[in-house]
Amino acid sequence: TALAEGITWEWESFGEYLDALEGRSWTADIGTQIAHGAVRAYVMGERGARNEPAEPDDIRAMAALVREALTQGALGFSTSRTIAHRAIDGEPVPGTFAAQDELFGIGSVLGELGTGVFELAPAGVAGEDVAAPAAEVAWMRKLAEAIGRPVTFALLQVDSAPELWRELLDESAAAAATGVPLVPQVAGRPTGLLSGFETTFCFLDPVPAYQGLAGRSTVEKVAYLRSEEGRAAVLGWQPDEAAAAQLDHAAARTYLLGDPPDYEPGPEATVAAVAAASGRSVVEVALDAMLADGGRGLLYLPILNYSDGHSDATREMILHPAAVLGLADGGAHVGTICDASMPTWMLTHWVRDRTRGERLPLELIVARQTRDTAR
Repeated sequence: TALAEGITWEWESFGEYLDALEGRSWTADIGTQIAHGAVRAYVMGERGARNEPAEPDDIRAMAALVREALTQGALGFSTSRTIAHRAIDGEPVPGTFAAQDELFGIGSVLGELGTGVFELAPAGVAGEDVAAPAAEVAWMRKLAEAIGRPVTFALLQVDSAPELWRELLDESAAAAATGVPLVPQVAGRPTGLLSGFETTFCFLDPVPAYQGLAGRSTVEKVAYLRSEEGRAAVLGWQPDEAAAAQLDHAAARTYLLGDPPDYEPGPEATVAAVAAASGRSVVEVALDAMLADGGRGLLYLPILNYSDGHSDATREMILHPAAVLGLADGGAHVGTICDASMPTWMLTHWVRDRTRGERLPLELIVARQTRDTAR
C-alpha cells in the first residue's frame, strides 16, 4: 500500500509520532490530531479493526491514550462514521459504528482537560444515508454541551438530499445560540473525482483496450494511446447496452477540468455536451482531453456540493455564521481528490474570477480562512 511503501514507521506512541514530525523540515506549519481508528485498533486489536462493540475497559483504555496525546500536543480527537471511508479490504474504518458510550467516554477527556476539538465525518455525510445526519447532529449537540469543547463535523450538499445541508446548518446555529459549540465544516468548492492517466480512476476504465494497459507506466500508456493503433483500439470499442448506459451517465456528469482548472463548470463543459457539439463520441472527447498537456490532462466528476450544477449553495454555506471553512483534502485520497489549492483558490475564484453568480468580498474570505477557523 501507499502507507507501507511511502512512510518510515518511527513511532508507536503519539509523542513519538510528534518527535518524528519534528525531525523533518516543513514548508508550512502543521498540527495533528489523535485518530479514533488508530487508537481503537491499538487498544482492541482485531476486535477494534472489525468494529466490534467496545467494552467498558476498552473505552477507559482509549480515553487514557487520548488524554496522553492531548497533553503531548494533539489539537484534538478525530473519527469517521461514514461507510464511505473503508480499509483496503473494504471494511469500514475502525470506529465507524462506535456507540455513544464510546464516543462520550473518549470525548469526556477533552472536557476534563479543557482543551482540544472533537472532529468527525458523520454518518450520511456523503449521502449514503439521508436519515442519519439528523440523528448525528442530535448526539453531537449533546456531546458538545456535555464537554464544553467544540464538536466540528463535515457538512456537504449531497445529490440524494440536496436541501438537507440547510436544515443541519440551522440546527447548528440554534445550538450555537445557546452557547453549545457545535460547528459544521463546509467546503469552498465541490468535492470531485479526478480522472486521468495518473489518477486512481480513469474515464476509460471500462474500455477493454485501456484495461489491457494495466501495469504500464503513464509514459507507456500515453505513447500507445497517441499511436494510430492505440487510438483505433480505444475508439473502436462497441459497448453493450448496459455499458453504454453507464458511459452516457458518466459523460453527462463529468467535465473537462481545463487549464487553469475550472471548479464551477457549466453544462457546456461536460464530456457529453462537448461530444455533441463537436460530433465526436464521448470516449474520443475524454481521450483527447486526458492526452492534453503531455498526457496529464484531467476530467472532473463533482460528487458533492454540486447538485445544482453551480456553486450558489456553496456560497450560502460559506456565508452562514454557524459554519467554518474546512475539507481542503490535500492528500487523504491521493490519486482521486486533490484540493490542496483550496486556500488560494478561495481568493482567486470567489473574490476575483467567478462568473456564474455573485462573488464574495476579499476581507470576508481572508477572515473565513484565518480568524474564523482559529476561533
